[in-house]
Amino acid sequence: MRLFHKAYVYLTCGTDLLVFDEPDDPYLGLQVPGGTIDPGESFLHGAMREFAEETGLSIDAAFEHFSSQDLPFETIAPVGQFRAPPDRPLKGRHIRRNYHVRLADKPRDTWEHYEMFPSGGGDPIRCRFSWIDLFSTKALDEENFFAAFGAPLDALRTRLHRPAKTP
Repeated sequence: MRLFHKAYVYLTCGTDLLVFDEPDDPYLGLQVPGGTIDPGESFLHGAMREFAEETGLSIDAAFEHFSSQDLPFETIAPVGQFRAPPDRPLKGRHIRRNYHVRLADKPRDTWEHYEMFPSGGGDPIRCRFSWIDLFSTKALDEENFFAAFGAPLDALRTRLHRPAKTP
């Protein structure tokens, strides 16, 4: 089984989480920015590089490691309606480090950006970015996320304070 080291960024503004989907692959669910670590690169530097490559954003904020995952992508079953294309995700064992980054203000509400250097090779990947409230019904259902990106959300929620509802 091939081993892949991955780093992902869970960017929040208040209780909103930055997510993206791939309009050209509608059968994929929501994802968070990140990807494969280059040889000799640290998880942290890989998270920063992958975030910039996928989002087109440059942010000056702390990247805090908050969870890790060890996922065998040879056996992982599709979640809900979402299935990977034959070449994605990379088949093998994925060792993930997940980083939390907090921003006071959203850089944009929605946008599209192309990942020009997919780790599996191939054409650039069009990513459509938006925000989702971590406490919304959609975010609470892991089936809305692709490739176990929803699994760390409970740990992330414990780091955030949900504003009290006003009557």
